[in-house]
Amino acid sequence: MVYFFIYTLFMKPRFIIFLLLALFTVSAKAQQNVIRGQVTDASDAKLPSVLVKNTTNNQVTLTNDDGNFEIRGLIGHTLIISSPGYVSDTLYVADMKFKNVKMTPLGITLGAVNVRGKQGFDPRTEYPQVYQKSKVYVLSPTSWFSKEAKDARRLKKYFQKEVEERTVDSVFTKIYVGSLVPLKGTELDNFMSLYRPSYEFVKSNNGASMAAYINDSYKKYLALPAEKRAVPKLTTDEPVKQPAAKP
Repeated sequence: MVYFFIYTLFMKPRFIIFLLLALFTVSAKAQQNVIRGQVTDASDAKLPSVLVKNTTNNQVTLTNDDGNFEIRGLIGHTLIISSPGYVSDTLYVADMKFKNVKMTPLGITLGAVNVRGKQGFDPRTEYPQVYQKSKVYVLSPTSWFSKEAKDARRLKKYFQKEVEERTVDSVFTKIYVGSLVPLKGTELDNFMSLYRPSYEFVKSNNGASMAAYINDSYKKYLALPAEKRAVPKLTTDEPVKQPAAKP
């Protein structure tokens, strides 16, 4: 049987041509199932690390350094494009043409606490395919160097950061902070942005330590000149950066 296969493969040119055509057809069909696009802001600055999710087939990806993305999908699918500091965008796929997505900055201060929806976010359960593809196998060069594997590892890091930020959000809430300091509205937003605790601090401290940290931070806030208490407004001239204030 093996000899027959070898004979057929090397002695029948028409069989080889048929095989190549079949492979080309499969490859071309796979390419047709990929939605491509670019994400920019209002000033046409390219936005990296923007999350693009196909809610129809639960595929997910991130934009690269040039704001470009590729994600599996078909006509009729729906994409959700989201990034901290920007209004999430919903895109219905009406055709397979290249998508140009412009994101609108949120009308809030730069570091205002981001509302991330459900706190019980478990990416391993929600996106098991990402964690499977991110694994590295010694005898599998594809798991080391393929674009799919590299993209999966980028997503894994993104999800880990998202879990950490949601953990901080669940503790450092407006209701809790507002119950300890006499601030409201924009002043409270600015205070929480300037003194947002790190994930490491939240994980290694209890409620009493958090309350002490907030009260101590409020004293520091009052000692600041008035112009230093305000967080810069969002602009479309540069990418959004999260403040790095640590306890």
